[in-house]
Amino acid sequence: MRWDNLTDDDAGNTPGGPVAGPAALFGAGAVVTRTIDTPEFRGITFHEVRARSIVNRVPGASRMPFEWTVNPYRGCSHACVYCFARKTHSYLDLDTGLGFDSQIVVKTNAPDLLRRELGSRRWTGAHIAMGTNVDCYQRAEGRYRLMPGIIEALRDHANPFSILTKGTLILRDLPLLQQAAAVTDVGICVSVGFTDPGLWRTVEPGTPSPAARLNAIRTLTDAGIECGVLMAPVIPFLGDAPEQLRETVRSVAASGATSVTPLVLHLRPGAREWFTAWLAQRHPHLVERYERMYAGGSYAPTWYQRQITRQVHQLAAEFGIGPNGRGTARRITAPERPAARAARPGAAGPTQLSLL
Repeated sequence: MRWDNLTDDDAGNTPGGPVAGPAALFGAGAVVTRTIDTPEFRGITFHEVRARSIVNRVPGASRMPFEWTVNPYRGCSHACVYCFARKTHSYLDLDTGLGFDSQIVVKTNAPDLLRRELGSRRWTGAHIAMGTNVDCYQRAEGRYRLMPGIIEALRDHANPFSILTKGTLILRDLPLLQQAAAVTDVGICVSVGFTDPGLWRTVEPGTPSPAARLNAIRTLTDAGIECGVLMAPVIPFLGDAPEQLRETVRSVAASGATSVTPLVLHLRPGAREWFTAWLAQRHPHLVERYERMYAGGSYAPTWYQRQITRQVHQLAAEFGIGPNGRGTARRITAPERPAARAARPGAAGPTQLSLL
């Protein structure tokens, strides 16, 4: 495993610290590997590391509406067969298939490190997105409890943030989210690409069910935390039938979500190979159709993406929600932090893969 070879030069530099030469993000001596023989974690290996930076910069070419992310984990036990982040495991010489699902890197010092970086004079108080690489509320979070400390640090610095998740464990931190929303902008988005139980069991085997996620949305909205839905992925030929789209949007509307935004499946290197192998095993008759649809690269043809977007927006309007709705962030004016008036730091931060 390539702990020593992964350096700040592979990912940029931390925004809150000095810019120096290449330095390992974590050295082999700082890694503790453990397995836990309980039903919840059977078959999963945790690699506990002490990271040297935690705030990552999104590549300039990204289409994402944010510049900074925090990722307390690498790898994800949600085991979604389509997950675009699988490629990141290869940077550590870990397998991007089963290894991504079962070899989980845990940045155990993430809360303390984030608090330190937020307190740096060079940090300007920019929005921080979480859950855009791997899910910060995957099963590992139930053991390591990193997110409470992360949210507390963001709350204490009145730093705006957003969370994208499939994990119902977010409800554990509802009181902290309410506290943070009282002093800064907090955006919560839950990913629900479909409601078909059979499809869910095969493509997202480690996640809470779509029904459980929809119930979590209702709990969040009832508590005053507005919650949008990223309807992702819409899976061609398996989850894109008109009746499937209708049922998903209807269920999203019934949950009290403030918005629904569709995103068609994209297959980047690392994810493409794993998904194609799964497809060949489960739905061999679709392999050639996928080869044609994704012949141009990682994304489905523009005409298809527009067709799905149009259908979902029409259904959303029918059921009383829209692509924007009331907005996915709880917007509460907070006092401006002194650091926010300082000049933006010139140094780039560790690079984060973009969601799109």
